[in-house]
Amino acid sequence: MKKAFNGPMRKGSMFTLDDLSQIIARRAEASAEDSYTRALLDRGVAHCAKKFGEEAIEATIAAVAQDGPALRAEAADVLYHLLVLLRARDVALTDVLAELERRTLRTGLEEKASRRA
Repeated sequence: MKKAFNGPMRKGSMFTLDDLSQIIARRAEASAEDSYTRALLDRGVAHCAKKFGEEAIEATIAAVAQDGPALRAEAADVLYHLLVLLRARDVALTDVLAELERRTLRTGLEEKASRRA
């Protein structure tokens, strides 16, 4: 039986989105018979986007239902499927994080107002 979780990339540290992104990158190199990630990617961007959307809806439902454990599980699914979708479109997690960092240089209200201008 194969080990499903490859663990944090840095021993003794907290699991991060970068760890998950690296695991997805490794699993994307496997065969579809051995990797759910590879199977998703093989079905294309539209399928990956659909899976992400489904998980986002499930997370929303759990949040509205005030079901903490379900929301936690669905949020994990959302993050996984978002990173798979980013990989399907060749968008690096570091680029997304850089965009978030850029946006934090001003308040959320300022940032939203700048999009309308």
